Amino acid sequence: MQSNPIVMIDITGLEPASWAVQIRSLRQQFAGSQMICLSMQSDFNNLQMALQAGCDTCFPDDTPLQAIVAHVLELNDPLEQEAFRVLVVEDSSTAIKLIQRALEEHKIVSKAISDPRFVLDELRDFQPDLILMDMYMPKCTGVEAARVIRQHAQFLSIPIVYLSGETDVALQIDALRLGGDHFLTKPFNPVFLNAIVKSKIERYRSLRRSMYHDSLTGLLNHTSTKSALDRALAESEKDQRPVSVVMVDIDYFKKVNDTYGHPVGDQVIRSLAWLLKQRLRKTDIIGRYGGEEFLVGLVGSTAQQALQIMDKIRKDFNQIQHPYGDSYFNISFSGGIASYPEFSDREELVLRADEALYRAKRGGRNQLAVAQAEAAV
Repeated sequence: MQSNPIVMIDITGLEPASWAVQIRSLRQQFAGSQMICLSMQSDFNNLQMALQAGCDTCFPDDTPLQAIVAHVLELNDPLEQEAFRVLVVEDSSTAIKLIQRALEEHKIVSKAISDPRFVLDELRDFQPDLILMDMYMPKCTGVEAARVIRQHAQFLSIPIVYLSGETDVALQIDALRLGGDHFLTKPFNPVFLNAIVKSKIERYRSLRRSMYHDSLTGLLNHTSTKSALDRALAESEKDQRPVSVVMVDIDYFKKVNDTYGHPVGDQVIRSLAWLLKQRLRKTDIIGRYGGEEFLVGLVGSTAQQALQIMDKIRKDFNQIQHPYGDSYFNISFSGGIASYPEFSDREELVLRADEALYRAKRGGRNQLAVAQAEAAV
């Protein structure tokens, strides 16, 4: 059993005083766990009481089961546990050491630069979740650097926290107006610094997730999947490694929606997404390409290796029993595989994988097909 299990409590039929006592008791027993309260009335007083008692998340009694399952899967998603990353822009080596030491104590990864003119390069290379920026540096102030950063659409939402000895409130407000998100005065309190950094990064990651991920599955959305594949291909070209693209489509999915309803269809899509995330590596690309179609990018895998990996997942997915009423049903998927360097760019890889997918569909479904290079001639 995991050390911090997810605790779920259904308060159906209980009076507020009664369920509040139970929640407090469970919170004491499972201090480090996520606690979910089901069948909660969504008015302010009940929600306030439940949160005060120790609940982390409350679901009203009309919440679809699929939404609750999706939340539990998201809490268990290992991809969300990556270390926070902070870029420190500071010209004082002493201040850099103090800041990085404070961040390191909370397992926050950081990188420091002393010249703000290189901040755009570091944002692209290091990909931080937050910038800690000194206000006054030679050749370029922190405010000027923040304004330059905000001229780039991809960096509009990254939090910028100023660290400075500046105590003039008017200047602080002006700095925030010109691109900053928060202002901390030096000397800083390490505990307060980390609290600010963590809260800002959590909100930033949540925003990025809603922008770049599919809301139903938590996978990369269509646009983000294409961007991730472009990056993987560029790196593989430098490292001379193969990349295999797999287009996956759930068989007879329209029939599932028509027979069992769209909520059940959504759960089928989630179950495949969950299986792909559990079976594939963090370095692989998994995206919901649209509807019941997924794109998988297997970095470092040839077409034959991809076939072996995906065929095992295909067989296991076909064994899942999807509940409906007092019964259950099984469903399958088909897939098409195309590999780099046999096919040279993203557009061609996706096209050839898609052609192979429909060849698998025409061949009877519940199978995989591999695109051959000569077929592109």
